[in-house]
Amino acid sequence: MASLQASNFLLLSSSSSNQIRAAISIPKLPSVRFSAPKLRQPKTQSEQLNSKDGFINTIPIQNNVHSTPLVQQTSSVSMATFQLYAILEAIADRVEMHNNIGEQRDNWNTLLLNSINMITLTATTMAGVAAATGVGAGVSAMGLKLASSVMFSAATGMLVLMNKIQPSQLVEEQRNATRLFKQLQSQIKTLLAVGSPCQDDVNDAMEKVLALDKAYPLPLLGVMLEKFPASLESAVWWPRKQSPNSNKALKNNNGWTKELEMEMRGVVEVIKRKDSEDYERLGNKALNMNKVLATSGPLLTGIAALGSAFMVSSNSPWAATVAAVAGALASAVNTFEHGGQVGMVFEMYRNNAGFFKLMQESIESTLDECDVEKRENGELFEMKVALQLGRSLSELRDVAKKSSYSRIEGSPMDEFASKLF
Repeated sequence: MASLQASNFLLLSSSSSNQIRAAISIPKLPSVRFSAPKLRQPKTQSEQLNSKDGFINTIPIQNNVHSTPLVQQTSSVSMATFQLYAILEAIADRVEMHNNIGEQRDNWNTLLLNSINMITLTATTMAGVAAATGVGAGVSAMGLKLASSVMFSAATGMLVLMNKIQPSQLVEEQRNATRLFKQLQSQIKTLLAVGSPCQDDVNDAMEKVLALDKAYPLPLLGVMLEKFPASLESAVWWPRKQSPNSNKALKNNNGWTKELEMEMRGVVEVIKRKDSEDYERLGNKALNMNKVLATSGPLLTGIAALGSAFMVSSNSPWAATVAAVAGALASAVNTFEHGGQVGMVFEMYRNNAGFFKLMQESIESTLDECDVEKRENGELFEMKVALQLGRSLSELRDVAKKSSYSRIEGSPMDEFASKLF
């Protein structure tokens, strides 16, 4: 009986304890797992070379033994590229210099022309007024005569200096230099874009830059080009010893055929017989005209200055007439010479003659190369010649045929090679 009571008591106590536990339920905390960080293994040398700016290339680099020649080759090519970019910077600076100096010398031409004409016309007016006033005017007429004499003398000195330097011709020189430097700049950019430059390309670019510097000097003292030579000499802005451009052969014969060689020889013949001779003839005419005008202007102002001086001493009406007429003629001659820019016309003919001489030498040097693999590709060369002459390929071939026919028949060639100039 006592054991039954004890068992009942135990059952009651266990059930009550279960009820208490059910009433008070404690939520379970989430389990947090702590893992010790793994030590990173150091990168290998190949991974360090592949990694750049935090990203790893997908193409692994091979062993150092195999990658060393590639690195050396890349560095050698990069050095030629860096040198060409340095030459491009120098060329850009020269373009800016020639452009700025050309604008400055254009201002010289305008300002000196206007100033000398104003001085000459003012002195001519003073001489005429002094002669019309007569002897009774006294001191006022004497002052006009002295002033006109001084102004004529000043105009003579300024005109001699202006005719010596020929500002309009200097401006044309700077224009041509700017255009040719830009042309060289575009050629180097094309080489960097589509080719693999080497040290020979760097040397060739350096020679072309120095040849342009020599052909179109910037300073006036010491190295200024002769403005009044004995006869026209074509401008030379390229290295005298040119190496033909070598391109990879697109065909077995590199685009050259016997017909193409005959065509190029015919084009050279037309350039010699028509274009070069015509521009030399016109250039010599412009040179002779410029010489006459450059001599006549200061001579007329000098005569006007002497006439004004005789007016001061003798009050002769003939001296006043000579001073007035010579001053008016000097103003007209000066306007025609520098306003018409006769020196610029002569420089234009000189550069055009140089252009045809360059074409002639480039075609002949290419044809003189016996190995066609070392020549520039024939089809590309023909297209370049046609573009430089302003013709299509068919027109260029027609000109070559006409040249051969006229040479065989002995008749004069009636067509020029170029349509641009």
